Amino acid sequence: MARVSRQDPEQFSQQRAHPVDEVLPVGKLTLFGFQHVLAFYAGAVVVPIILGNALGLSREELVYLINADLLTCGVASIIQALGVWKIGARLPLVQGVTFTAVSPMIAIGLGAGGGTAGLLVVYGAVITAGMATFLFAPFFSKLVKYFPPIVIGTILTVIGLTLIPQGLKDAAGGAQLIGHPGYGAPKNLAYALGTLLFVLLVVRFGKSYLSSLAVLLGLVAGTGVAWLLGDVDFGGVKDAAWFGVSTPFHYGMPKFELFPIIAMVVVMLITMVETTGDVYAIGEITGKKIDNATVANALRADGVATVLGGILNSFPYVAFAENIGLVRMSKVMSRFVVVAAGGFMIVMGLLPKAGSVVAAIPHPVLGGAAIAMFGMVAAVGIQILGKVDLRDERNALILAVSLAAALLPNAVEPFFTRMPEDVRAVLNSGITLGSLTAVLLNLFFNVFTRRKTMEIDWDEIEGDDEPADAHEPFGAHGPADPYAPQAHHRPGPPHPPAPQHPQGGPDWGIPGR
Repeated sequence: MARVSRQDPEQFSQQRAHPVDEVLPVGKLTLFGFQHVLAFYAGAVVVPIILGNALGLSREELVYLINADLLTCGVASIIQALGVWKIGARLPLVQGVTFTAVSPMIAIGLGAGGGTAGLLVVYGAVITAGMATFLFAPFFSKLVKYFPPIVIGTILTVIGLTLIPQGLKDAAGGAQLIGHPGYGAPKNLAYALGTLLFVLLVVRFGKSYLSSLAVLLGLVAGTGVAWLLGDVDFGGVKDAAWFGVSTPFHYGMPKFELFPIIAMVVVMLITMVETTGDVYAIGEITGKKIDNATVANALRADGVATVLGGILNSFPYVAFAENIGLVRMSKVMSRFVVVAAGGFMIVMGLLPKAGSVVAAIPHPVLGGAAIAMFGMVAAVGIQILGKVDLRDERNALILAVSLAAALLPNAVEPFFTRMPEDVRAVLNSGITLGSLTAVLLNLFFNVFTRRKTMEIDWDEIEGDDEPADAHEPFGAHGPADPYAPQAHHRPGPPHPPAPQHPQGGPDWGIPGR
């Protein structure tokens, strides 16, 4: 296929819509959208479960939190993918509750007495932090120049590597079984490996359409085998109500207290770094050029979704990394697939029985699929790091120390249990600690020294042959990975800046270029 000329930016749109903007047939939208829901579901419900249990909520209150979360996730995903005014990146990004906020919310809720009284203080902080995110979004997007490939690649690698253990825990039976004899049982390992093997076989031998549904088919097959062997419990489906609506301020009017608000604003600042990395990751995967305006729109959507979460009895929102990995695996890049997934989430939030069916998928089956998806997130980070000169000891140290920092919370827990509660609430997260380390070390090594850094050539990525067939998965018309390794950066005179997008393209260098 002929390469699209960069001298004629309208040529591509005249020939064919970019895969991100392509509207697929209803049948494909339904299947691919439901696949996103299955990949997203476990991570979506775990936050309300952890928070509800920590605050001592009743079972009925916990179910209500889950339904409210699913409903808000659906609305937030549609806003992010479809776009309204300057809100939403218009990219295939699925929105879910950020794990970064879990520890701070637990600390805020317990400090306010726990139970629903604690939730009211949490929601006051969430709403305020969401407003701050929306207002700060255009200013934060201008800081993209402080996030060169070494930072974005490191953050995405950290996200993938810190999520993989969660998938492995699910493969062993789920974190709720830790300390129980059933945790790590051979049967659980068999389900996880069987699901993973099924996904790999579909990708390897299935036709392009089937391989794009590999994760969905793997989850269905794994659940089917577990059901035949008596290891799937559909009892929750019978007990769940048919219909339920999350009403605004269900537990009462939120309470706005200064220190909880400050803690949540700090969490959202960290989340904005994560969102920035996610936006550039999806741009790298889809070949869609990312500029400051796109980042600002994505951050505004996070802010609106977070405010909506506080109103509808849910929590702060961010793009879900596991679904970014799913886009990378399936090669289905249409943002309207995420719109369809958002519709499914809304339905599940309104129909508790429907959500209960998906909730019945065994943890080992989810874990088997999650291992591949989380690994793909790390692979995207490594792909971006491939554009960085790691022979430079400064870049190498940014990567090395950030990876070590990301492993610290799980490797040496006593470091954090002895810290003040407010400090522990922010730092006791591998994603948070690793991301902050990468940002600060880049400032120390590259920004404060006014040192030049290498750019990602977005013009070259967007001009690759792949985008026109990017929705065709795994070898439909050629190699599965359209991003061939780029030529190494060689010493010589600095190349001129890449052409800027009319709205202001990303500058992945540093001040004083």
